[in-house]
Amino acid sequence: MPELINDASKEIWEKDRRHNLHPFTLFRNFERDGALVIKEGLDNHITDANGQTYLDAIGGLWCNNIGLGNEEMAETIAEQVRKLSYSSIFTDMANEPSALLAAKLACLAPGDLNRVHFATGGSTAIDSAFRLIHFYQGCRGKPEKIHMIARKQAYHGSTYASMSLGYKASDRTSQFQFITDTIHHISTPYIYRAPNDMDEAAYCDFLVHEFEDKVAEIGPDKVGGFFAEPIMGAGGVIVPPNGYLNRIRELCRELDIVYVSDEVVTGFGRLGHWFASEDVFGIVPDIITSAKGLSSGYLPISAVIYSDHIHDVISTGETYGYYPHGFTYGGHPVCCAAALKNIEIIERDNILDHAKSIGTYFGNKIESLREYPMVGDVRGMGLMRCVENVQNKATKECFPSELDIGKLIANAAEELGLIVRPIERLNIMSPGLTITEEDVDFIIHNLGQAIERVASGLRNKGYVL
Repeated sequence: MPELINDASKEIWEKDRRHNLHPFTLFRNFERDGALVIKEGLDNHITDANGQTYLDAIGGLWCNNIGLGNEEMAETIAEQVRKLSYSSIFTDMANEPSALLAAKLACLAPGDLNRVHFATGGSTAIDSAFRLIHFYQGCRGKPEKIHMIARKQAYHGSTYASMSLGYKASDRTSQFQFITDTIHHISTPYIYRAPNDMDEAAYCDFLVHEFEDKVAEIGPDKVGGFFAEPIMGAGGVIVPPNGYLNRIRELCRELDIVYVSDEVVTGFGRLGHWFASEDVFGIVPDIITSAKGLSSGYLPISAVIYSDHIHDVISTGETYGYYPHGFTYGGHPVCCAAALKNIEIIERDNILDHAKSIGTYFGNKIESLREYPMVGDVRGMGLMRCVENVQNKATKECFPSELDIGKLIANAAEELGLIVRPIERLNIMSPGLTITEEDVDFIIHNLGQAIERVASGLRNKGYVL
């Protein structure tokens, strides 16, 4: 149990421990330690129930793009609640914020991605894209094209279909069931651990050929869609080899496969652009899924942005234009108003340009962490960064999983007033887009201190680093 300085904070901590099932919780540790109770937040800092303040280098969960506690956002949300707190957009109903937001997203998205389906979060956006592909293929008379291809170590959400599309090994617990007959996985484009020490060009060729072979194995007439994050987020901030996404996109076009770009993390400024697909990687997908930065985490909302071509097919197919899919809170007027204001703030305050420059600064500064003996790799782009910790730099040997090295470092960083995300041997950072150079310097200095503290403790236990 953490040190709690007053009875009120102890009560909240205990109620949370006794009643709240946290996502991705490790039960044994949680029963003992409970959770860090966050009470307040402003810009890129959060304060716990004890009054301890931290720089949040996770940005909530990849989502606090404009920072916490923005007064304009608060006023916009309150005003919309007073004006129209809820209105369904099912069938032939509409509301002003959802219509305006759909039109705005069509302007921001690349190519002919002019159609929008609203959902409630990244997972439901992925599920919606999954079902949209089935519907589209059925409408065009190709009902057998229901098989999907995704990548190992991808994270696409935690609903049934989205978790099945993802394939993080640690999330594939035997107690859960997954879709395995129509969802297939190919290799992670993981340059740091490329097999046989391939160089980047050879590794890219290997990955592309693997995709071609997988399609041939399943049958091109059965593969309906391909799902890919431009940069893999929770799977380890994995940046693909040069040319990989472009070549896969071209193959999808040739093989009549719908290409889905999962921009739940990369969208709305994390790499300094509204969307990364075209502006960073030079591809125009058939579908983009988005969430997180769409409202900067102020309210739950997501959007599936898809092409005019797909819409033309589904709106004139054999179903006579009936689309039986949606969510009660999809197109929620308050959530849409928040997203519109968020986009307005990003545009007005030139936050995309700031994200580009501060992302470059962050990338340059984080390279200094390579000097630590157990830092095997430092990677990322823009404001998506990751440190991979290894027991042996030369061999890239991992620490024993039960050591939970990423969590040990995150705990040490927390003691220094810094929140980083531990995922197995990784420490991941995705701070708000409004961070300053001073904030970056704080992150690098204190993460380095945390790494050294943990390394010292391991040496004392006999580890050779």
